Amino acid sequence: MNEYKFKDIKIGMEESFEACITEEKMKAFREITGDINPRHNRENNEKENVVFGMLTTSFLSTLAGVYLPGKYSLIHSVEILFKKPVYIKDNPLTITGKVIDINDQFKQITIQFDIRNCKNEKVSRGIMKVGVTDE
Repeated sequence: MNEYKFKDIKIGMEESFEACITEEKMKAFREITGDINPRHNRENNEKENVVFGMLTTSFLSTLAGVYLPGKYSLIHSVEILFKKPVYIKDNPLTITGKVIDINDQFKQITIQFDIRNCKNEKVSRGIMKVGVTDE
């Protein structure tokens, strides 16, 4: 886990990591949220299930809480654009965040992020505002 404090953050800082979606994660997400939409829950296996978009973007919590800035973070807001559907066969996903703005008054950073599938296709992108404490 990274431990960047506000004074350590610089514009252009970037962190990336990989994550995989599994059938078990899909099942757990379905149970937690109650989302039984058939696009995510085809039982007849005609087509592969589309991964829950919010499951895919749940890794933004890991981006901020573990990588950038890490331990001293608190997510304030997230704006997400879903670019294309994700399927389990698209593993691993690569989640990348880059600092594009620093607000000294509020000790807040703006992170531009994208999530790409194993073919390097962008599946989602957006902006996160993250508070950074010094302890």
